[in-house]
Amino acid sequence: MIVYDLICTHQHRFEGWFASADDFARQSEGTLVRCPICDDAVIERRPSVNVQVGRATVPAAEREQAAVVQIHAEAETLKALRQLIAHSDNVGAGFAEEARKIHYEEVPKRSIRGQATREEAADLRDEGIDFMSLPTALTRDLN
Repeated sequence: MIVYDLICTHQHRFEGWFASADDFARQSEGTLVRCPICDDAVIERRPSVNVQVGRATVPAAEREQAAVVQIHAEAETLKALRQLIAHSDNVGAGFAEEARKIHYEEVPKRSIRGQATREEAADLRDEGIDFMSLPTALTRDLN
């Protein structure tokens, strides 16, 4: 098993596990390798921070088990994030206005999602209003 550090065009970094270098090349060419954050299919390999010298001291079965646990934990995190998104109010293009109302306590606090222009997002940040941009891969099934 080969572990590659990968990055998409939006600079999201993640790991990919492949049977071989040829397996990575084949999957990349077929756009099967996609960013788990934004679903981008343009992926590049990056130098790995983890360098092994000599033989690994951990048996292969334990390494594979650790990899499965890590993948499961990441999948559970994404599942929980999608549930939070699903239980938020979609305010559409009125996101900036509604975020301000919540921030300034003009309306009760609640989870919202929607769209904002770059300018609106910059203005919200300038006002000290916290929000998080979400990739469409997390919200596309909700629209």
